[in-house]
Amino acid sequence: MHQFLIFDVMKGKIILFFVANVLMSTLSYAQHPTLELVKQHKQIRRAGRVVVKGEVIDVTAVGFGTSGVRFVDEYNLDGYNRLQFTVENQDQRYPLYLTVELMNRDTVFREPVKGLHNRKYTINPGEKRDVSFDFLPALPHPEVASGFRLMRNTPYSRLTQSYCYDVDLSRVTGVKIIGTRMHKGQRWQIVAPRILAGELKTLHEAMHRDEKDFFPFIDQYGQFKYQDWPGKIHSDADFRKAVKEEDKDLANHAGPQDWDRYGGFKKGPRLDATGHFRVQKVNGKWWMVDPDGYLFWSNGVVRVTTSTAVTPLHGEKLEDRTSYFDQLPKEGTPMSRFYRTHDMLLKPYYAARGIDSTYDFSSANCYRKYGEDYKRVFAERAHRRLRSWGLNTIANSSDRDICLMDKTPYIDRLEVVSRPIEGTTGWWPFMDPYDDSFNESLRQQFESRQKEVEDPWCLGFFVDNEIKWNTVTYLAETTLKAPPEQPCKQAMITWLKSKYPSIEKLNAAWGTYYDSWGELAYDRVGVKVSKMTTPDLIAFNHQIVHKYFSNIKSAFKKYAPGVMYMGCRFAGNVNSDVLNIAFDYCDIISYNSYQYDLSHFHSSDIDKPIMIGEYHFGAMDRGMFHGSLIDVESQEQRGLAMERYIKSALENPNIVGVHWHQFSDQATTGRFDGENFQVGLTDCCDTPYYETISHLRKSGYPMYSLRYNP
Repeated sequence: MHQFLIFDVMKGKIILFFVANVLMSTLSYAQHPTLELVKQHKQIRRAGRVVVKGEVIDVTAVGFGTSGVRFVDEYNLDGYNRLQFTVENQDQRYPLYLTVELMNRDTVFREPVKGLHNRKYTINPGEKRDVSFDFLPALPHPEVASGFRLMRNTPYSRLTQSYCYDVDLSRVTGVKIIGTRMHKGQRWQIVAPRILAGELKTLHEAMHRDEKDFFPFIDQYGQFKYQDWPGKIHSDADFRKAVKEEDKDLANHAGPQDWDRYGGFKKGPRLDATGHFRVQKVNGKWWMVDPDGYLFWSNGVVRVTTSTAVTPLHGEKLEDRTSYFDQLPKEGTPMSRFYRTHDMLLKPYYAARGIDSTYDFSSANCYRKYGEDYKRVFAERAHRRLRSWGLNTIANSSDRDICLMDKTPYIDRLEVVSRPIEGTTGWWPFMDPYDDSFNESLRQQFESRQKEVEDPWCLGFFVDNEIKWNTVTYLAETTLKAPPEQPCKQAMITWLKSKYPSIEKLNAAWGTYYDSWGELAYDRVGVKVSKMTTPDLIAFNHQIVHKYFSNIKSAFKKYAPGVMYMGCRFAGNVNSDVLNIAFDYCDIISYNSYQYDLSHFHSSDIDKPIMIGEYHFGAMDRGMFHGSLIDVESQEQRGLAMERYIKSALENPNIVGVHWHQFSDQATTGRFDGENFQVGLTDCCDTPYYETISHLRKSGYPMYSLRYNP
């Protein structure tokens, strides 16, 4: 008989075990001492303000971003199976988005990622939770993991419910407990972080498959093959069952009774009807007003189209991925048409990345579900769904044919496609507003959308998306490094000449040594940002931003009079200079705001209506490999998060609407940039997530009674 002691960390007491015939492997685990990380490390790398008091670590975020700790040492974790600690989110406003991570010294962050294992947790405001982060054994077939390309998360992430990239437990050099997307002043606490001995959990059966047996791992419907979940489609017959089930749900939920034909508040005041949507402040709150004069608050969803799950197969810069997919159709068969269907707005993003072959699983599934006339059937059902779900807006990037049915108000999005300022970055480079092609692009865009411009169901237009504005001098700095023929650079030099009569006076003001204005024009290095140059760089940066917004506003007046300019969909931290200039030109300021909620959302002291162009939440409990930009733990939690977000927006007097991103899930195997998020109101087989829909109705049906306060 063998006897040994184990200290139960969670309960704080010693348990005496008497074990007969103990296996040597079990005994070896018991012989490993507990690693108390606060005591047993070479150094703690800190992010934010970190105070260590015994086994308690207090963390305070000093700005938006990350905060927490990384324990650095040479750890041999063979014989250990988990990291355990207690975490408390001491903030009563914001959630704690927690990441726990192990790293090797030779961790590789580019594809194929290696030597990294992490898991994300959402700790609600005021919540205290015990966290147990389970380690994983070495991958039996690392060559399988190295074969995953262009996916934010992989099948192994789904199978382990974590982000799994084959860590060597005998050579761990970093243990990280970090909060992300932190707000300044947000406080949280880590208590008694310890690594405990024990047997590692067994990997899922699919992770023991070699390349021959694992690939293909996606079935004919675009779903993961090696797991099951509620709502998964197993045969074409399941589509017919799904239609019957949803028909009953839609019949039982016809939509809010206090909406007018546009989805406006027909029980509210009747204001001036102009025949177009507009904005007006009523009783201290900003509203949209629909064409019939009723108050309107936009609760919408982006990308209402059958083509949401388009995924790359191969391309100039992409290794062939056809081995991922089971039963890809042969050319000439009915299903081969979906090699050529696409999302119109996103198609240029594939081309820009050299992706020349894709497959559209979501459209293929709608074809299986609704038949040859699938686009019309889907469109009719989409309008019925939106009303039933408590949504009154088809947001941008949607199928134009669905929008122009004039059954649900919609918003479109333009993108200026013209000569860029060389050297700028982002989704696309920043387009040079001084180049003639800028205004020509706007003319072409509006003229191609004359039906929408004249359509009373059109709320307005966004122009561009998530531009990288960067610092208050960024555009001017980049302009100085541009070639001499860059129109923006020529405009800058003309402006400088008007301010400084000679190059010598410019040199004196900037501390530079140019021999002539021509030398400045041909300079591709630019100038150092300093106390001497900053005032002029800021001033011309303002001019560029003014030129950008004024050009667009002028195009609206000329080509789309009476139609609202709904901004450029800001994202992240935008410098206040750009915001203040945008306020002068935009009818509505738009933000893509991926946050827990909007209870502390502030745009500026300037009073202006605000539209949230994108938000979402996602989980990995329904077959997808990645949750979303804001992960939650289940579909029920996702619905609760959505309900909370909408209600917080309704309480904000400036916010006139929120738009969920997106109507259906992204492709399981990723889109052009690898995003493979579980963010749809339906999955890639067009099956609704009923938990999400239930909470959407709870916030959408009563939204006018929640918003309106006479």
